[in-house]
Amino acid sequence: MAERQTNERVRLWFERSGSGFRLRDAATGELVRGEDPRISVIKVAGVSYRLDALQDEAFAPGRRLALVPEPENEHDPNAIGIWDEHRRVQAGYVPAETARELEADEWQAVSLWEFFEDGKRGGLRVLLAPHGAWIGLPRA
Repeated sequence: MAERQTNERVRLWFERSGSGFRLRDAATGELVRGEDPRISVIKVAGVSYRLDALQDEAFAPGRRLALVPEPENEHDPNAIGIWDEHRRVQAGYVPAETARELEADEWQAVSLWEFFEDGKRGGLRVLLAPHGAWIGLPRA
């Protein structure tokens, strides 16, 4: 993901939309799409193995999350876990194709969008933004 980084500081506002948030550039007010080269929006991998943990409010849209590298992971030494901000519960993983190119300590993660199945949270989209980005999170 090194090619996604630019010299300009990313500044984003969260704007409520359906079951989550969309992003606006704080400087211009323009809508920021997932294809924007300054950020990445990912679908959390492996949530089907952690559906009980995924119900924790720590994964609700607008919540900060922790990216935790797992170099000792027997299946993938590039694996990066996605945990709640306090590292109590894990939602899943950064998709393998993204994790291979990602230095976890250079990025921050925020829950962006949730999906429901049978009345329970069944999926999550997460914003990955450079560590130095300013993100105007919604107020609780």
